[in-house]
Formats: sequence, structure tokens, C-alpha cells
Amino acid sequence: MPIEIQGNLPAAKILEEENIFVMTRERASMQDIRPLKIVILNIMPTKIETETQLLRLLGNTPLQVTVEFLQTATHVSRNTSATHLNTFYKTFDEIKDEKFDGMIITGAPVEQLDFPEVDYWEELCDIMEWSRKNVYSTMHICWGAQAGLYYHYGIEKRPLPEKLSGIFKHKILNPLHPLTRGFDDRFYAPHSRYTTVSREEIDQNPNLITLAVSNMAGVYLVASKSGRQIFVTGHAEYDRDTLANEYHRDVARGLNPKIPANYFPDDDVHATPYFTWKSHAHLLFANWLNYYVYQQTPFDLKDLTCVDDE
Repeated sequence: MPIEIQGNLPAAKILEEENIFVMTRERASMQDIRPLKIVILNIMPTKIETETQLLRLLGNTPLQVTVEFLQTATHVSRNTSATHLNTFYKTFDEIKDEKFDGMIITGAPVEQLDFPEVDYWEELCDIMEWSRKNVYSTMHICWGAQAGLYYHYGIEKRPLPEKLSGIFKHKILNPLHPLTRGFDDRFYAPHSRYTTVSREEIDQNPNLITLAVSNMAGVYLVASKSGRQIFVTGHAEYDRDTLANEYHRDVARGLNPKIPANYFPDDDVHATPYFTWKSHAHLLFANWLNYYVYQQTPFDLKDLTCVDDE
């Protein structure tokens, strides 16, 4: 089934070339079904790249999905044109009276700042609070996961000795959980961050379940017991070359970064990286859409109730 987006969004052409089923809103309006409503709060600086990555995963399921993109009004993007943002993005004030089946809160390169130091922190808190009553299930990614765990459950992020970057092996702790259904016992996922969260603190919270961890990267996948809140500390959505682009960018900035672990063949930074997490990424998003959005959300979103396990 298709993903429904504006026909002139830059990602549309890329997805169509990859044989991802994309449907324009004009065509979708002629179909007598209710698509899932997903809002994506995109706080990554590389907004167009992130749009494409997430839409690729949301569009590869049997479900029709209508996507809205959300930006923060309290932060001015330096990497994406105002024209693009004004054309394809809304602000919180424009959508706060709506309800959504699902929401994605992306990562952001601000994890070395304390949460209150982030210029849009108060607005993000308002959005996360609003999501408890107006969104059935929210997926938080990387720094977005750390922000969500802190806001909803008081779990602090902790600095790492150095940046964690690379592809890491993970193990499933609960293979019968709907979110990990179909996962291999061991799977790979990318990480790119300077901070982490404590598994001990998460496991002490009776409303949270740790679903997947890595010996090297720590906690990876956490869910609230209701499934209304999902936390992914890595970047399953990353493309093959995203970590490579980050690495070469940091080299150009004179930051002397370490080569991402388990990524470049023979650590040759000019070689094409292996794409070892693609199937996991598609399964993670498909499971979330199916088991915690499509199967659970009331048909009439006016019947959506507040998250009750926080």
C-alpha cells in the first residue's frame, strides 16, 4: 500500500525511483478508506535526507499512511531553505487541535547540551505533553528518545567518553514482544551519539520494558508497557552512506573523528560501506505501524484517550 504525501515533496521522486509506492493526496482523496495519520517532528539538520529515510520505511508496509511534517517555531533551521519548510512543514500551533495515529520525533545533534539549554526545549516539552492525549503511539529516535525518556520518566542522559559511531550488534531480550516480532536473535543497527541512558534506571521503572541491547552501544530499544511510547536510541533509518557522510564532514571540520566501528570494509574510509541493518529497519517500522498504530488506534480519532502509564 502507498504512503500519501504532497506530490512535489523532493522525497517523492527518490522513492518512486526506488519502487516505493507513493500516492499523491489528490489520488488518495478518491479512495474510501481511512489512512493512518502520522506526524513527523523533524529536528534533524539534514531535513530532506531524513524525510526520505523515514518515508522509505513508512511506505514499505501494506498500510496507507498520510504524513504531516512538523517543525519547531522556536528554532530557525540553517541547513534547510525557508521555502522548503514553508511549503512542506507545519508548526505546532497549526496542528495542535488535530489527533494522529502515530508520531515520530527524530534525533538532533544537540545531545551534548543539557536539555534546558536547547533553544526549542520548552516547545518540545509542550509537543510531548500534547502527544499524550492527541497521538496514539509515538516513536522517539536517538536524542529524541533521550528527550522523551527524560521528559516522561525522569531518566537522565549520560555523557560518553567519546562519540559512539558505527554499526553494532544487538540482542533481543523479549522475542515475543510485538515490536520485536520476527527479529533475528542478533541484529545490527547504527548509532551516532555522544550520550547514553542507563539500562538500570529504565529497568527500575515499572512502566518501561527494555527490548534490545548491545554490549558496545548499550540500550537500543525501549517501550512503555502500553506501547504508546517507543524509544529507539540508534538510527535504524540511516542510509548506507549516512555515517560515512558524518565522518567525512567531521574530518573536514578538523574534529579528528574515529572511524565508525564495523562500518567501512577493512576500515577503508573510501570503500562503500556494507548495508547490514536494512531489513531490521523495515521490520521495526512495520511492527510499530501494525501492532501499535494500525491495530490499536480507534477508527474515530476523537475517541483517542490519554496515555495512562506514565
